[in-house]
Amino acid sequence: MVLKKQEICHHTIAILVDNEAGVLARVIGMFSGRGYNIESLTVAEVDSQKQLSRITIVTSGTPMVIEQIKAQLGRLVSTHKVSDLTIEGTSISRELALVKVVGTGENRAESLRIANIFRAHTVDSTNSSFIFEITGTPDKIDAFVQAMKPLGLIDISRTGIVAIMRGQTLSP
Repeated sequence: MVLKKQEICHHTIAILVDNEAGVLARVIGMFSGRGYNIESLTVAEVDSQKQLSRITIVTSGTPMVIEQIKAQLGRLVSTHKVSDLTIEGTSISRELALVKVVGTGENRAESLRIANIFRAHTVDSTNSSFIFEITGTPDKIDAFVQAMKPLGLIDISRTGIVAIMRGQTLSP
């Protein structure tokens, strides 16, 4: 008998929850209590009248693990809806990063040129540094960071992935 190793893949899961104290802690506790990894996490209120927040989590696992995660998230008391954006249709995902580059002379000019190619915006500038804002897919941000490393990259702050389904709604 030959057992096939199940492939581990990344999934973006959107969860619509009550906007109340402790909800995020319960979601994170469910992940940590079962040994699941969170690769990206964003959360914000999306409906102030209904007091709803949206949590977007990127996680990875075998198809069976992903199904377990979705089922366990759906059982949390404050959860209204769980959607796996990776498989439920076409979705758009983006991430924002602030990237600080220190340099003078040719490196300074080159960092501006590369920022322009990547459509990054200069949000702060001093005589010796720039802070660039870049929005895009995680791969685009990774490529920008790699291009800036030899030019004096000293700091990065990333938001985590936000995602939304095309043509559909996450409403409960």
